[in-house]
Parts: sequence; structure tokens; C-alpha cells
Amino acid sequence: MTRAKRAWRIAAVLSGAAAAAVVGLLVLTTARPSGRALPEHLADPVRGEVLYHAGGCISCHKASTTAGVAGPPSGGAPFATPVGTFWPGNLTPDPGTGLGGWTAEQFVDAMTRGVSPDGRHYFPAFPYPSYRAMPVEDLLDLWAYLGTLDPVSSSVRAPDIPMLGLARRGVGLWKMAALDGSGFRTDPNRGASWNRGAYLANGPGHCGECHTPRNALMIPDRERSFAGGPHPRGEGEVPSLLALAARGRYSDLGDLTLALQFGETLGYDKLSSGGMADVQQNLAMLPEDDVRAIAEYLLSLE
Repeated sequence: MTRAKRAWRIAAVLSGAAAAAVVGLLVLTTARPSGRALPEHLADPVRGEVLYHAGGCISCHKASTTAGVAGPPSGGAPFATPVGTFWPGNLTPDPGTGLGGWTAEQFVDAMTRGVSPDGRHYFPAFPYPSYRAMPVEDLLDLWAYLGTLDPVSSSVRAPDIPMLGLARRGVGLWKMAALDGSGFRTDPNRGASWNRGAYLANGPGHCGECHTPRNALMIPDRERSFAGGPHPRGEGEVPSLLALAARGRYSDLGDLTLALQFGETLGYDKLSSGGMADVQQNLAMLPEDDVRAIAEYLLSLE
């Protein structure tokens, strides 16, 4: 075989391998609906409203940058991050710009798999890695509550991300490494209140999305859960939630419960910085037993 033919065959093999890799990448990173059937469940919008406040949905999906938890979650306020700016969407049942044209199955897919109804990967600025811990029944309750809101039309804006299409494919690969199949599991050695607080903090409340450091692939480092890390907006550091009592931040369960309920209104400092003002105001909307459960869980972190 001549040198030219050998070079041609090598080039052909390399080209074929590259083409196969591209096809494989496209297949592996395609956002597909799960196609799974939802369980029979009589959705409860009252329970859904509790989950809505636990998740602080209005904090990201509000229409303006004004602090506070009032108003419809019609979206539009920019969410700046080190990788680009996002404009969280409209959660009201408006059929043109909100969730009015969605099905319950599509909502569950978005919340647990980060997949849009039109087959796009959502960037994990939308904290679906945490929402995956929520039982489908809770998601359906949340869906039912969102359906009770007044529909509001709003503008729809794509993320301001370099090479957006390629970046979405990258998210498909990221999901393969970052998402696991485990949901929330109760600890049989803990009481009902602690387990409720653990669920609210790790699932709908998604506290770890900000308070857990990430590795080079931006995957949360579960070995250092709640140990603090870079602020998602690039604004300094998010503090650790470990050993809150031992570090003298809060004296006991009642103290932290009051802090979560009333924040700086009662003189608790550092509860209005870095986005915590909205978080605290959302927590104040929860039943007192739920706030106390979250406080019990957080005080147990070491």
C-alpha cells in the first residue's frame, strides 16, 4: 500500500470516528420527554402553595428586580451569573407566555429533568437538580396551585449565553454526570419534624444550590454539603450553614426559628444580604411548624 493510500485510509477512519462522535453527542444530549405516566393523585393547591413559598418561586420569577415576595410570578427580572444572564420564565397560567399551554406531564419533566416542552435543556440556574427530590405528588400539588393564579402576559427572552445552542448540548452532557436517580429519603433514626425540615431544605427549598460548593464541572460537592461557596451571581461568598449553634450564630431552635420567620425585623443580622432577604420573606409565609422543622434540620448540620 502506497503512503498516499495509507494516509487516505487513516483520514477516512478519523473522519468516520469524528462523524460517529458527533452523532453520538447529538443523540446523548437530545432533550426528550420522559413519556412516563403520572400517578393517580387528587392534587391539593393548598399544599402546593406551601411548596411554592418553600421554593421561593417568586424570588426568581418576579417581574422586576425589586426585593420582596409580592406580585405574580410572571418572570422578566434578570438573573445574572458568571456564565451569562437568565430571564426566568412566566409561571402564571397565561397560554401565550406562561404555563397555560403546558400539561402536568411537561411540568413534571421540567421540574425533575430540566427538559422544556419544546425539547430544550434548561440550564441548571433553574434548580431542577434539587426539585428531583420532590415526590411527583408534591409536584402535582404545586402545579395545581400555579393553575389558580391569575394569568399574566409577559415577554419571553432567551438566556444571554455565548453559543447558546452548543451550550444547551453541553447541559445535556452535564446532566449525565450531575443528575442521579435518587429522591429524598427519610432518616428512620430522626423524628418527623427533622425529616420534614430536611425535605424542605433539600427539595423545594433547594438551599444547597447556593450553600454547597461545586467542583470544576459545577456539580455540587455532596461531601461538603452546606459548607458554603461562591455566590451564584458572582457576588462574593455564600456562608456555611454548618455548626450554626456552635459558631454562635443562633442559640437554639427557638432562636433560629424566629430568625427565619422575622429576619432583620427582629434584629437578626446577615439575613438581608446576597438574596437572603427574599428567602427569609418566603420562609415567613410557611406554617410555623414547617419553619421550625427547617430550623431543626439546619441546627443538626455539623
